[in-house]
Amino acid sequence: MTITTHSEAETAALSSRIAEKLCGGEVILLNGQLGAGKTTFTKGLAKGLGIAETVTSPTFTIMKEYKGRLRLYHFDMYRIVDPSETEELGLDELLYDPEGVCVIEWNKFPSLKNTITVDIEYVGENERKFTVKGVEL
Repeated sequence: MTITTHSEAETAALSSRIAEKLCGGEVILLNGQLGAGKTTFTKGLAKGLGIAETVTSPTFTIMKEYKGRLRLYHFDMYRIVDPSETEELGLDELLYDPEGVCVIEWNKFPSLKNTITVDIEYVGENERKFTVKGVEL
């Protein structure tokens, strides 16, 4: 499914709709260049999961956890060089948590299955094209 949004509010509404479909154990891969809107998408997802905390990019911490209807594990793996680091850091232990959802930017896990994939394309200053696979809206 491909959806174009024209504002951050529309992006948040899209990701909130996806959040409504989640029941735990999902892994969501966000793909897109720097500034495409991966963290903005995650903020809307968090809101849809009932998370009141402010969601920020975990670029320097690699992973942040938030609590809502489901736990949200937000990974930013941009700084991971070797996929073996994911195991050394224990990040793989959080995957498929039945009481949580993993959102992964810049995925470095070597093999994931049954993922929801969200490809984000920067179209213009406020416009993004989202191609969503793995969940029905």
